[in-house]
Amino acid sequence: MKAVVCKQWGPPETLEVCEIPDLTPGPQEVLIQVQAAGINFPDVLIIQNKYQFKPELPFTPGSEACGIVQATGAEVKHFKAGDRVIAFVGHGAFAQQLLAPQQAIFPVPAGMDDDTAAAITLTYGTSHHALLDRAQLKAGETVLVLGASGGVGIAAIEIAKATGARVIAAASSAEKLAVCVEHGADICINYSDADWRDQLKAATGKQGPDVIFDPVGGDYAEAAFRSIAWRGRYLVIGFANGEIPKIPLNLPLLKGASILGVFWGDFVRREPAANLQAMQQLVGWFHEKKIRPHISGRYSLNDCATAMNLLVARKATGKLIIRPQD
Repeated sequence: MKAVVCKQWGPPETLEVCEIPDLTPGPQEVLIQVQAAGINFPDVLIIQNKYQFKPELPFTPGSEACGIVQATGAEVKHFKAGDRVIAFVGHGAFAQQLLAPQQAIFPVPAGMDDDTAAAITLTYGTSHHALLDRAQLKAGETVLVLGASGGVGIAAIEIAKATGARVIAAASSAEKLAVCVEHGADICINYSDADWRDQLKAATGKQGPDVIFDPVGGDYAEAAFRSIAWRGRYLVIGFANGEIPKIPLNLPLLKGASILGVFWGDFVRREPAANLQAMQQLVGWFHEKKIRPHISGRYSLNDCATAMNLLVARKATGKLIIRPQD
C-alpha cells in the first residue's frame, strides 16, 4: 500500500510517498481502508517535532480518517468487515490503510459522506470541548472567534450558534470573512484593520466578548484579551501564528477573567465518556443541519505536502482532505 512517510523532522517538503507492506491488525485493532483523511494544524507541528505528541521516526502522519473496515483482531467485538467507520488516532491516517485501536473508532452516522466524516472529529471535538465544557458557554452570550475561517474556527462559529450565542468572527481578509458569514457569524471583523479593537468594542456595546476562542496566538492574543468582558473566559486553542503569546497576569486580575487551556486529545484519553456525549450531540446537530464542515480542498497522497503548506501559510479555509485511494 501507499503511505505518506515522515523519515526526518522537518517541513512538509521532507515527507515522502512510499510503498510499504500491507498492515495486519493486532488482537484489539481494526484494519481500515482509508477513504478520506482530514488535515489538521497539529499534523504540521508533529512532523517538525514541535508538538506534545512525538512519534518515533519513521511514521505516517494524519490523525483522523473515515474508511471501510477490512479486517478485525480476534478480540474486536463491535466492528466487522464492511463497516464504515471514523477513526481518531495519533498518526497513520495519510495512507491507504490504517490500524486503529477499537476504542478509537466509531460508526459513520447515517447520511454522512466520507469527506465530512473525516473532517468532524478533531475540529468539532476541540471546539465543542472548548466552548461548552471549558468555557461553559450560555445562550445569549457573545463569542469572539479569532482565526474564524479555519477548521476549528468554522466549527466554533457553528457550535456557538447552535448553543444560542452571538458570534463575532475575526479573520484577515474579506474572502475569509465571507466564509464565516456562510456558517452563521453575526458580525465580522477584519483584524488586519488598524481599528479592529474599536470595531469589537462597538459590536459589544463597549462590554467586550464573554468568550474569546483563540487558535491563532501571536500579537492578536493580548489585544483581544484587553477587550474581554468582565468575568470573560479566554480559550487557548493553539498557536497557528507560530508565536506563543505572553499575556500580563494583571489583565485577568483587572477583568475578573479566566484563561482556559484546551487540549482535546488528552480530554479524549482522560474523559472518554464525556467525549462520547459531546460526539453524540455533534451528530445530532449534523442531522439537524446546524453544523456542516466546510471542505475547501481535496488532495491525493502525492499532494499532501502542498495541502499542508496551505495550512502553514494560513491560506486554507475550513478543512482540507486527503483522498488516499485517488
